[in-house]
Amino acid sequence: MANVPNITLNNGVEIPQLGFGTYQIEPENTREAVKTALEVGYRHIDTAEMYGNEKEVGEGFRDSGLARDEVFITSKLNNGFHAEADVAKAIDQSLADLQLEHLDLFLIHWPLPGIDVDFVETWKAMEQLYRDGKARAIGVSNFQTNHLNKLRDQTDITPAVNQIEVHPYLTQDELRAYNAEHSIHTEAWSPIAQGKVLDDPAIVRVAERVGRTPAQVTLRWAIQRGDIVFPKSVTRSRVEENFALFDFELSQDDITAISTLNRDERTGPNPDTFNMIP
Repeated sequence: MANVPNITLNNGVEIPQLGFGTYQIEPENTREAVKTALEVGYRHIDTAEMYGNEKEVGEGFRDSGLARDEVFITSKLNNGFHAEADVAKAIDQSLADLQLEHLDLFLIHWPLPGIDVDFVETWKAMEQLYRDGKARAIGVSNFQTNHLNKLRDQTDITPAVNQIEVHPYLTQDELRAYNAEHSIHTEAWSPIAQGKVLDDPAIVRVAERVGRTPAQVTLRWAIQRGDIVFPKSVTRSRVEENFALFDFELSQDDITAISTLNRDERTGPNPDTFNMIP
């Protein structure tokens, strides 16, 4: 089993750098997918209330037979629960569905800058549930520098992570540098751009040279840049492939060649304009 490195967050909590994502895994497939990932060796599971599969994530974890302190579990606040009075209710529902006493990491899923609840209010409620011990760490997802600056100016606790879309076609170098400057670790979602980067000639050339798949090369690129990543699949062979990232390295020239593929091209919404309430 690979020795996945841990990253120490700004409050001292350790998180495995490689995790298993559950976005777009249907609830009926989630229990087995999570169990399989844990069998393969993953010890970090990422879910969200809006994914609709928290209950099945919890079932897969319990099926694994692993102890609670052996698995790092993240979930995220539903966009419809940003009001201060709703945040504690939301995490309580997530904990009930997961059948957990606490989360390892709880995130504001989107900043939603255009709704009638200021995300500063939401973050202050997140700070309180952190103080109450309902989450070992709190963070944000899809926050831009302007959103983070507002939190810095008006709240007490620096987010432990910022989970943002990052892949070779959207390298997010400026936002990642901002995160690092302020002791916020970057988590990369959509790390292979929903498969769009896997046929890129530059990535294919590196993969052929190192004897790995384009997906492994792309995930390794993210790992060596210091990001936390959590690929997802419901196919065991692909789950195993995505886990086999720690017995090879890319050269600095490889890292640079892949990084220069940046197009500022998103696969998901723009956080400055996305205000969807489910």
